[in-house]
Amino acid sequence: MTQKDKQRVLIVGAGPVGMVCALALNRQGIPVTVFEQEPGPVKDQRAASIHPTTLAMLDELDVTRAIVPRGLVSETYQYRDRVSGKLIAEFDLRRLADVFKFPFVLQYEQYKLTHDIAEQYANESDFDVRYGHAVTHIEQHADHVEIAASGPDGIRRYRGAYLIGADGGRSTVRKAADIAFEGFTYQERFIKIATTFDFQRAHPDYAYRNYFSDPDEWCNLFKVRGEDGEGLWRAIFPTRVDETEEEALSEAGVEARLQKFFPKAGRYEVAYCNVYGVNQRVAQTFRRGRVLLAGDAAHVNNPIGGMGMNGGIHDAVNLAGKLGAVLTRGADDALLDLYSRQRRHAAVAFVQAQTIANKKMLEEKDERSRQEKFEELARTADDPAGARQYMRRASLLESLETANAIT
Repeated sequence: MTQKDKQRVLIVGAGPVGMVCALALNRQGIPVTVFEQEPGPVKDQRAASIHPTTLAMLDELDVTRAIVPRGLVSETYQYRDRVSGKLIAEFDLRRLADVFKFPFVLQYEQYKLTHDIAEQYANESDFDVRYGHAVTHIEQHADHVEIAASGPDGIRRYRGAYLIGADGGRSTVRKAADIAFEGFTYQERFIKIATTFDFQRAHPDYAYRNYFSDPDEWCNLFKVRGEDGEGLWRAIFPTRVDETEEEALSEAGVEARLQKFFPKAGRYEVAYCNVYGVNQRVAQTFRRGRVLLAGDAAHVNNPIGGMGMNGGIHDAVNLAGKLGAVLTRGADDALLDLYSRQRRHAAVAFVQAQTIANKKMLEEKDERSRQEKFEELARTADDPAGARQYMRRASLLESLETANAIT
């Protein structure tokens, strides 16, 4: 085994977090092997908002020049009251042009980002991505980790210096390392509906990112660019607690939801829809020996605010930097405990806290409390200093600064 192979890092999960981590390690000369149980890149319609802080990290990896022209640049986002139809507040990221190199959110689905990295950089000997490989066994040793993976050629064993679990909320790696996943599951599920209907033509004052508050059924409405290059709007709603998946996904159920919020003549043309459960959970630790966790394997949250994928990519970049120092510059591996402390703090104090608060604001049922929250948000948006602070937190800049200050 060569010295380079002794430095090899094994990554489970070829989503955006696993692939960004692999690229960041590979850029430091560290060989990586990525294992993905799916037979190829998954075209899942999940996270689609890339925040300014994350764009800056991707720019360091030479990724933004390819993705920005293909995404939708969203400089503003809005909060609205569905009951009254009024705009509550609008935030403009251009106010932070002195802080962010990219003062906007890029609407670009995670599967496209994953595909871009794989297509441009992966499948060399030192950046090896293996689709159709499900990890079935994990062993830790004093100086390496060893896994077994079931692939097209049967079960094979692989060895690496460290193992990173970026394999989602049901992480095989986290479970094998016996790391508790602390938190709760929401009673209701979320339904995502995509339609080709042009909401901005019907509502020219809408932004690309809109949050609608309603005491019975809130909605998030975002625009992305479809496979054909045309606009596609994605609406996310909560389901009723007693609503079955079949009822939610029925043609009548989908149409009723869209018409309730956005009434129009004629039916909506629906591109796709799906229902999924939502958790707020954080791993007890992000490190156990030579096993490390990142992204949804380490923390999951509701999608309001678009913080899950972004926080996961922040994990990936932080971890890659520290692993690079350990593997190539002789740093003590206690540095990896610092990774766990920093990124777990970011997950608990910022991502979890902010996403829970976002949901509570959108679904507030007490009318007096609703109006008080609306007034507070409007004052914040109208105050230049208050708006800057709000956007710093919403863009995860504050979480990065606070977490990175932990020693």
